[in-house]
Amino acid sequence: MLGIVVQLIISWILLRVLYKENLNALGITPSKSRMSQLALGFIFTAILCTTIQLADSALTNTDWKLNENLSVFGTLNFLWWNVKSVVFEELIFRGALLYIAIRKWGARTGILLSAIAFGIYHWFSFGVLGNVVLMLVVFLMTSISGLVWAYAFEKTKSMMLPIGLHLGWNFVFNSVFSKGPLGEQILIPQVNKAHYLSDTLSFFIQFLLPNLVVPALTFFYIKFLLKKNAEEPL
Repeated sequence: MLGIVVQLIISWILLRVLYKENLNALGITPSKSRMSQLALGFIFTAILCTTIQLADSALTNTDWKLNENLSVFGTLNFLWWNVKSVVFEELIFRGALLYIAIRKWGARTGILLSAIAFGIYHWFSFGVLGNVVLMLVVFLMTSISGLVWAYAFEKTKSMMLPIGLHLGWNFVFNSVFSKGPLGEQILIPQVNKAHYLSDTLSFFIQFLLPNLVVPALTFFYIKFLLKKNAEEPL
């Protein structure tokens, strides 16, 4: 939490010094429209992630068991951990630096730089630095999502939609299906009988779907929300 506070202070200083702006330039002040974008973004990617995980489970003959030690407090704690990690990353890659890059070099360049930086950042957070193949895979996995989320920031002039999109995916993947760095959380996998996917099917479900299809669907969903907002404000 302290890291987020420091980020907000640095962001305010940068915006103030360079453009005489404040944190309102990042669209983080709550409003009906922005909170709707946050909620709708969360729901959309949460549904997509759940769908992919269930499809993978069906094909690999995996069932899910509710964690017997789960509590309401524990669930809220899992959510809070994801919120902190998502907000930390969003403030770096879809915050003041992206705003400044867009002002300085235009939307296309700013969005592209943000996506590239997001991909490179995950070399370190995923611990794959030095392994060229994994570095390429991780870069593609994360930079494409970063590209779409940066687009969401530029179009809405707010961090709320990118945060919602990012959080919906991370919470379901990390905590609901226990595939994050903290191990068993809400659902625990139960493999009835080992069944392995073919390389082609595995590549499609575990790589193409989440890293290419999901960003593409998210892009069109953002355009849908923008159109809806133009016709009837959220």
